[in-house]
Amino acid sequence: MVSIVPLGVSRMSATYQKTFPVSWEELHRTAKALAWRLIGQGPTGGQWEGIVAITRGGLVPAAIIARELDIRLIDTVCMTSYSDDHAQGEIKLLKGVTGDGTGWLIIDDLVDTGKTAKYVRDLLPKAHFATIYAKPAGKPVVDTFVTEVSQDTWIYFPWDIEPQFVQPIAKLSQR
Repeated sequence: MVSIVPLGVSRMSATYQKTFPVSWEELHRTAKALAWRLIGQGPTGGQWEGIVAITRGGLVPAAIIARELDIRLIDTVCMTSYSDDHAQGEIKLLKGVTGDGTGWLIIDDLVDTGKTAKYVRDLLPKAHFATIYAKPAGKPVVDTFVTEVSQDTWIYFPWDIEPQFVQPIAKLSQR
């Protein structure tokens, strides 16, 4: 199996064999689709109390969803878990939130292994967890998601990439 590595990016962990670049337009469209799935689902007359965005990836989707669902109250759970070489390490909580999550939406860009999601679920067990993308290992931890991607895919979000030339897949497989 050939590993696909974009130019200018360090080699990914052996567990990621494919890449999936996401444009700003695609991210906005998919976050809006997530909002459509969440509208009217809140516990208080269909409304949500607020949003807890998981930093950093959940910030942009949370802003889009907050706009679409007319939610003004947004908080964050701040943590680190990935290194610069895309390896997931120990979770370090930098900032938490109070309460058990009743009536709140947790928003993240992606659930991968489910490790971070489980950690946040423990912090806010009664919140509704929603992500744009879900991988098979993390899918059971979230309540709502839009797009499933394979476990061996690394998603490059728009804030992670710059436009540049990349070899066609056929040429990469000849290496």
